[in-house]
Amino acid sequence: MAVNVGSVDQTGAMTPDSQDPLATHRAVLAGASGFIGGVLQRELRAEGYEVALIGRSSDAVGWHETEAIDAAIDGASLVINLAGKSVNCRYTESNRAEIRRSRVDTTRILRESISRVASPPALWLNSSTATIYRHAEDRPQTESEGEIGTGFSVSIATDWEESFFAGELPQTRRVALRMAIVLGRGGALTPLIRVARLGLGGTQHDGWWFRSLFGSAARRRAGVWHEKRGTKGLQRFSWVHIDDVVAIVRFIRDRPNIDGVVNVCAPEPSDNRRLMALLRRNVGAPVGLPAFRWMLEIAMWVLRTETELVLKSRWVVPERLQNAGYVFRHSTLEHALDELARPAPTATR
Repeated sequence: MAVNVGSVDQTGAMTPDSQDPLATHRAVLAGASGFIGGVLQRELRAEGYEVALIGRSSDAVGWHETEAIDAAIDGASLVINLAGKSVNCRYTESNRAEIRRSRVDTTRILRESISRVASPPALWLNSSTATIYRHAEDRPQTESEGEIGTGFSVSIATDWEESFFAGELPQTRRVALRMAIVLGRGGALTPLIRVARLGLGGTQHDGWWFRSLFGSAARRRAGVWHEKRGTKGLQRFSWVHIDDVVAIVRFIRDRPNIDGVVNVCAPEPSDNRRLMALLRRNVGAPVGLPAFRWMLEIAMWVLRTETELVLKSRWVVPERLQNAGYVFRHSTLEHALDELARPAPTATR
């Protein structure tokens, strides 16, 4: 049964006063198997969209099925691409190749399909990352004045966006969503809560580390080495609540003057020290042992992931969204984590 939906207000929430013509059309969601994709898929269907999936799940069109991808995109009003291997892994040669391929190649496949079909979508939203900006402790990074960083993760992000904006798609508006860490019931928050409950939820301190142990020499040669910085739990933490991710998608959809890159992050970044203190409070952990670089390198080697994920200072603000009038539902980290600490509301029929 179609859901009767209307326009969106400043927060991106749907209002019942008028019929939104886009809400009855087809949406194509690529890379929907993850946490964010699952939420967006549910929300799109609740708004009355017919949702076609592209990806690895059993009910999705495979990335190798060119004709089926064209059929899904032809006549769709909206395409959202979230495809990409998780960066929560060790940056081995094979993982680096897959991180790049799963972002750049899938984006190219969608771009080529949109260029071929008779009725291309009016809007294409493609995931990107706020990690594209440099390690910033001195000032926030905006779309207009932010500085692009260096290193493996940044090179992936720049290649990803280059593939997205390549070529001419005159009938399709393109927006790259430079997303910060997304907080919700699941996703990136789960391992942080687990660490806090174990009494290890202290600050993460950067510092010296051997140049050759635990694959350090190979990581240095590959350009994925995290350089020592003076952070002592003060590295900035940019984030966004999953509710705002959904609302921002709606907000951009209904404002045809927004295109290009958009920072998807809360307006009040926190820092590592405050983040861990709030998590300890919410799980009832009286103490949290600090973790120094030498401890993190060993732990990340065991966990098969990288220290960059917790030591890089990401100070990003949503300049374009705020200038366009978007009002965040969750603007402070304390409010967001308190809301997520409460039991999830029970679904009603």
